[in-house]
Amino acid sequence: MQKLSAFIVGLLFGLGLILSGMTDPGKVQGFLDLFGNWDPSLAFVMGGAIAVGFFAYALAKQRTRNFLGGAMHLPKATAIDKRLVIGSLTFGVGWGLAGFCPGPGLVSMASGEVKGAVFVAAMVAGMAVFEWLERVSTLKPAPKA
Repeated sequence: MQKLSAFIVGLLFGLGLILSGMTDPGKVQGFLDLFGNWDPSLAFVMGGAIAVGFFAYALAKQRTRNFLGGAMHLPKATAIDKRLVIGSLTFGVGWGLAGFCPGPGLVSMASGEVKGAVFVAAMVAGMAVFEWLERVSTLKPAPKA
């Protein structure tokens, strides 16, 4: 049941990304072009996502189990540190340059878009480099998946 619900939620999320225009890099870059031909339509998409997330998180904090009976695993970290700021800036620059973030990139790749596939390949490569740097810097073996 859990895999089926994850599949359905993933499909719904992908459909929402397509309908909102988040899978179109040109639309995303138009939203980020504040001093050019600015397209504010994605602000409504983001506002809707923030509103849904706000209420969903408030509800989740009151529960000990999810709707399928599993344990709730909410983030506990509250500190804003150097790694978070650098990661956020890197994410934002990548989003602005490519016009994709991970979800829309995966949806675009799955629909056969070459730009989406290139983005996902670069994203996976970046994650692999990060993991490698983490192991090298701490000299700890990587956890087994």
